[in-house]
Amino acid sequence: MLTLPKFEEASEIVKKVTQETKLVYSKYFSEQTGNKVYLKPENMQLTGAYKLRGAYYKISTLSEEERAKGLITASAGNHAQGVAYAAKCYGAKAVIVMPTTTPLIKVERTQSYGAEVVLYGDVYDEACAKAYELAAEHGYTFIHPFDDLTVATGQGTIAMEVIQELPLVDYILVPIGGGGLATGVSTLAKLLKPNIKVIGVEPSGAACMKASFEKGEVTTVSPVSTIADGTAVQTPGTKIFPYVRQNLDEIITVDDDELIVAFLDMVENHKMIVENSGLLTVAALKHLDVKGKKIVSILSGGNMDVITMSSVIQNGLIQRDRIFTVSVLLPDKPGELVRVSQVIANENGNVIKLDHNQFFTTNRSAAVELRITMEAFGTDHKNRIVKALEEAGYTPKIVRPNL
Repeated sequence: MLTLPKFEEASEIVKKVTQETKLVYSKYFSEQTGNKVYLKPENMQLTGAYKLRGAYYKISTLSEEERAKGLITASAGNHAQGVAYAAKCYGAKAVIVMPTTTPLIKVERTQSYGAEVVLYGDVYDEACAKAYELAAEHGYTFIHPFDDLTVATGQGTIAMEVIQELPLVDYILVPIGGGGLATGVSTLAKLLKPNIKVIGVEPSGAACMKASFEKGEVTTVSPVSTIADGTAVQTPGTKIFPYVRQNLDEIITVDDDELIVAFLDMVENHKMIVENSGLLTVAALKHLDVKGKKIVSILSGGNMDVITMSSVIQNGLIQRDRIFTVSVLLPDKPGELVRVSQVIANENGNVIKLDHNQFFTTNRSAAVELRITMEAFGTDHKNRIVKALEEAGYTPKIVRPNL
């Protein structure tokens, strides 16, 4: 299946439903890494992710009889929306099994395309088992989110667009969950440019492909734990594994904390919302030991619910020392709060929350605890504020903010 003619065919077919996602040059990440970094914003697709490519191409290859049976798949959200939208285009019924942990926005968007959603299991693999069960029971045609060479061919059309727009690209960074995107992108990229480097990126809490590479065979990791829900897969695809193993040059893993600050960087520097799985390739940039290269990071999706977004932003600000909390002990007498506040104001700190605990000790006249949560411009500014409090006679202690 994974031949140049098939990729060319898929590239023409997916144009019927995809947006043109031109590369975005990132001055910020280029300066951070010493390379020329470009972003492939698949988060701007109609369904919010690249998955529409593989789903639509796959369904286009089915017979009328197969489509008439109804379509079913399992997905953490992005493939779900791709199948739902593509099925709607072809007038076919779609049933989507999603993990119970799927963000609400992905569930609602999938339903908005006319699909029937079944919530089952805590992780993708459990939802997938349920989807196979329903397919056998009702005769539905199963559309696998990643372990399908036709689906992978559709996903690989991203590489065609990248190389057409940036022929001298040196590296492509691609997120990995089950491996379908990595299969399509790496295989086509190597067909078009044999010397190109294609790097897969996984969350360290769900690094099933890296484990499979190290063992030389498909390997299950359990349990999986990551905020990158779209790549929280326990077992990579068996059909696509040989292609990934042959065409990927390396696999990098990144921690959840790195995704949090990457989200903040993307919002502030590119004004783009990218989901945690889509940020894997951004967080991986600093892990590359290269300089002066042209690098493309694929932003695979942007479907993130507002509650998750809020949590990620808050944690990112805390990690960057732009929000922090200090605990200081004060005599319980009038004027002390004003005195502390003036010290902070003199250093341009902005107080956003105060917690005053009069019962910190039994001797209130000796000390009460004041916890001050404030905004700063970063680590240097935070340190200046703490030093000013020390010079004013206090003993500030940094504690975890409770926002």
